Amino acid sequence: MATPEKISEVGQILLDTKQPLKERFRALFTLRNLGGEQAVESIAACFEDGSALLKHELAYCLGQMQDVRALPHLVAVLEDKSQEAMVRHEAGEALGAIGDPTAIKVLEKYVNDPVVEVAETCELALGRLHWLEEQNKNKLNSTQVSSDNKEEDVDLPENPYKSVDPTPPARVASVEELKATLMDENLPLFKRYRAMFTLRNLSTTDAVLALAEGLKCSSALFRHEIAYVLGQIQSPACVEALTQNLRDLAESSMVRHECAEALGAIATPEAMSVLQEFLSDTERVVRESCVVALDMSEHENSGQFQYADGLNKVETKSVEVNLSTPVQAVTS
Repeated sequence: MATPEKISEVGQILLDTKQPLKERFRALFTLRNLGGEQAVESIAACFEDGSALLKHELAYCLGQMQDVRALPHLVAVLEDKSQEAMVRHEAGEALGAIGDPTAIKVLEKYVNDPVVEVAETCELALGRLHWLEEQNKNKLNSTQVSSDNKEEDVDLPENPYKSVDPTPPARVASVEELKATLMDENLPLFKRYRAMFTLRNLSTTDAVLALAEGLKCSSALFRHEIAYVLGQIQSPACVEALTQNLRDLAESSMVRHECAEALGAIATPEAMSVLQEFLSDTERVVRESCVVALDMSEHENSGQFQYADGLNKVETKSVEVNLSTPVQAVTS
């Protein structure tokens, strides 16, 4: 168990703007893994940082922690129009991920936000919360056959990646059927996301190539999520598709950044070479994503077990300090 003092030290690494960004990211994910009120507060304290990438990741981690104590912090970020679009979007997604129905009212306020990515995210988050409500209702009425217990919500596939996703998966179907749903821009985004996550869960090469087609769809939010799931799968089969979107300077920075992080997770020599090209990109969020992604690649190729190693680092530093302290002479 980490002591409050050690959690505080990890939090200080996260807050320290003089620390390399890759070390702050590792500290963030350490706090996410530790969980608890102190970790939530340490993460939330960093929302005034200048890095949109880091703030976006703060919101993501708070959502994955599913701790209701994060709700007021995330609501404040969503409502703050001075925050970058990708940060507000991630705050909205995190409100859906936590799954508490008290977030419904604030999400409803922003389903028509002038920032399309924020509006679409809030729509998806509301969809997830309403879906969870129906699932809970069906559990309570399990002795009866509920008209709300739709066939599409029975026997859903397990998520091997253990992430809290913006929508549930769809039922397993052929890759062709799922791809048709994924690519149909006349369908609700919620339904297309469900097909996306089932393809992600299948993780076959055919499924990966079907997902990669989604990088050509019109919604930047959708393309960004496609890149995210491709990073989860870590298949070299999508390196070319991710590279095309990263190299497209007309592409949304939110999408390009996610493509960079996905390439970092895939961690092949080709993917790492592409990331090196964009370390001086004109977009700060892309530059920083490439730095973090290369650190992720190094971790993937190192054989080390723990990426979120912030706790180990503060403990090692503590030991080093103790060893360097001169031994005092004992006198009687």
